[in-house]
Amino acid sequence: MIIRRMRSKLTVCLIGTAFLAASPFGMAQPSKGPIKTGVDATFAPHAMPRLGGGLEGFNIDLGNEIAKRLGRPIEIEGTQFSGLVPGLNARKYDFILAPTTLTEERAKTMLFTEGYLDTDYMFVQKKTAKAIESLEGTKGLTISVNKGSAYESWAKANAEKYGFKYDIYDTNADAVQAVLSGRADANLAGNTVSQWAAKQNNQVKTSYRIRTGLVWAIPFRSDDAAGRAEVSTAIKCMKSDGTLARLHEKWFGEKPAPDSSTAVVAPGHGHPGTAGYDATPVTPKC
Repeated sequence: MIIRRMRSKLTVCLIGTAFLAASPFGMAQPSKGPIKTGVDATFAPHAMPRLGGGLEGFNIDLGNEIAKRLGRPIEIEGTQFSGLVPGLNARKYDFILAPTTLTEERAKTMLFTEGYLDTDYMFVQKKTAKAIESLEGTKGLTISVNKGSAYESWAKANAEKYGFKYDIYDTNADAVQAVLSGRADANLAGNTVSQWAAKQNNQVKTSYRIRTGLVWAIPFRSDDAAGRAEVSTAIKCMKSDGTLARLHEKWFGEKPAPDSSTAVVAPGHGHPGTAGYDATPVTPKC
């Protein structure tokens, strides 16, 4: 995920039942206190300031739904992404709610839930443009990318191979505007950001998706297997009853693919094939 700067911190405290909570996973029980977590509050449409105060976005809804299912209130702090892992390790946060790519390196130091979103690359074009249907179809095009992003790195590495040119912009919003103004033929960004752009502006559309095989998952400290199991179970239930798919459609304007991490329930806790995965079969009580 790209680190975005934020000058001030913003905390949203959603107060549930303070002392007694009825959890979908068991009998009513005394609350353990609020869940404390954090997001990068400048990363639309995952977390962003809401008119009138507070935060909104896919990951804000995700956190609220997890808290509801665990029968606990939640406090979501908006801060810089660079401070989230240190905050987790310092026990300031119970887990990181911000979209966090599950990499091999991270899986060695943190416990992750199963993936809840695929994180791929996707092109945005004018609606009237011929859709990009393959990477070979980018030959002769000008691609706009966000400065310092993974998409800029990809463009640098592949421009000569596929025969496209690329221009770099300070923000992805500027890169999308370059497409609208005709200075670029397509913008390359993350799939959820691209889907959000198309949902917000009827002059553009999404086209070819570059599959990375990577997912976003929720990280915990390596010593918090119990916390990981609780949230993992909530995510499994959200997949099974369609809640996660509805959030996907609400924020990205598209239903998730049946084989995506938004729809597929992992047999155990964690993400299959990664370090920290517990393959013991889980039968969630939803």
